[in-house]
Amino acid sequence: MTFDVRAQLYVAEEFDWVRHYEVFCICRNCRRSTTFRIHLTDYEARATFYPDGGLVAYNGSLNQYFAVDGYLNLAVMATVSPPEHVPDEIAAAFKEASVCLAVGCFNAAGAMFRLCVDLATRPLLPKPEETTAAQPNGKQRRDLGLRLRWLFENDQLAKALEELAGCIREDGNDGAHVGSLTKEDADDLLDFTTALLERLYTEPKRLAAAGERRRTRREEK
Repeated sequence: MTFDVRAQLYVAEEFDWVRHYEVFCICRNCRRSTTFRIHLTDYEARATFYPDGGLVAYNGSLNQYFAVDGYLNLAVMATVSPPEHVPDEIAAAFKEASVCLAVGCFNAAGAMFRLCVDLATRPLLPKPEETTAAQPNGKQRRDLGLRLRWLFENDQLAKALEELAGCIREDGNDGAHVGSLTKEDADDLLDFTTALLERLYTEPKRLAAAGERRRTRREEK
């Protein structure tokens, strides 16, 4: 289908030239509107499209200069971004959970938020060969709810998170097997998952960055 660009919104820029836009378009076939997310792919076309209204004013096809990244919809606009500095695998699960929550798929959202917690907490367990450390049993290693309880009891997770952790059932996957999660349940899982990831990943990175800035200031003096 061919779309006519009626309006444009500059969103962001990468690498000092790759500009991202949202463009409001009308389909020539059905005459309905869609807002696409696109980015510039042709370095030499900057002078043509950088001026305000450049995309709307261009009299020709934009496909040879831009790539389509997707379109705006409820799943894109209503999702919650993962906390900063989260590993890619966990961030991907968090984004999927957030999309499911935005479109009302609460059981799927719960399953993916639990996956985030599962991936984030497994590395906190001591390795089986560490004979000097307290060791969880096999079920505590496998079961998310029991694992969280063990981590709190052995001071591997901050006690401040323990009350929020009540949203994780003992078997850790009732959303997937029973299909009983409500929006409130999914929102509780979102809150706990966000707080946990911030404590494990975001806060240490921010503190490290602040320490590095402090050292840099001292060195400059």
